[in-house]
Amino acid sequence: MKLLSFNVNGVRAAASKTLIQDLHRLDCDVVGLQETKATPEQVKEALADLQGYHIYAFSAEKKGYSGTAILSKTQPISVVMGIGIPEHDNEGRAITAEYEDFYYVTTYVPNSSSGLRRIDYRTKEWDVAFLAYLKKLEEKKQVVVCGDMNVAHQAIDLKNPNSNYNKTPGYTQAEIDGMTKMIEAGFVDSFRTLYPDTVKYSWWSYRGGARAKNVGWRLDYFMVSAGLMDRVQDSQILNDVMGSDHCPVMLVLK
Repeated sequence: MKLLSFNVNGVRAAASKTLIQDLHRLDCDVVGLQETKATPEQVKEALADLQGYHIYAFSAEKKGYSGTAILSKTQPISVVMGIGIPEHDNEGRAITAEYEDFYYVTTYVPNSSSGLRRIDYRTKEWDVAFLAYLKKLEEKKQVVVCGDMNVAHQAIDLKNPNSNYNKTPGYTQAEIDGMTKMIEAGFVDSFRTLYPDTVKYSWWSYRGGARAKNVGWRLDYFMVSAGLMDRVQDSQILNDVMGSDHCPVMLVLK
């Protein structure tokens, strides 16, 4: 079973490039999209040429902002939009699809924003509420959670750790601690567990030719309940897929 996660930085823009062809080529069973920047109707319209998937989309109240979607070859048992807390769900940041033996959650974690103006919301409110939501799900079934987590957890996860530490959104101690708490709560960073020393990134700034120079960050993750790790065959970062400032990440389950 192949699961994908991709921050498309605008699903309509991505679909006008190679998104449809890439999704057909990768042929994954479930796909999570983040930062769709579109209403559910606009997501379905943008993906009209995508064959073989049920499409579920969740948008922010603010037009053209945030948003997530799940594309699934088989119809899930259930689909839930958001995490059940209105002040978080008005930005369309999470969708959960239930399958026979696990929950698949895709999320677009809030960015702490320039000047770190949203860092308290991100770390003290969202991170806490989202982890509590995942642990509640885990009482019933194992959980796969993927998406743009907007954090580089370790120094290996970004090109310039020293100059960015505690200055740049995504690499402050508070954000790092949030990811550490998720791991301590029993969610495994599948890529880093399988590839402890591999330097690979999933996001690059559009400025200064960052992608060509591979000056990047690993912001996109597949985290899995510890009990699912024995089913993880591979966890990949697909650097060759273009069309966004992020690239997709993939989880392969036995």
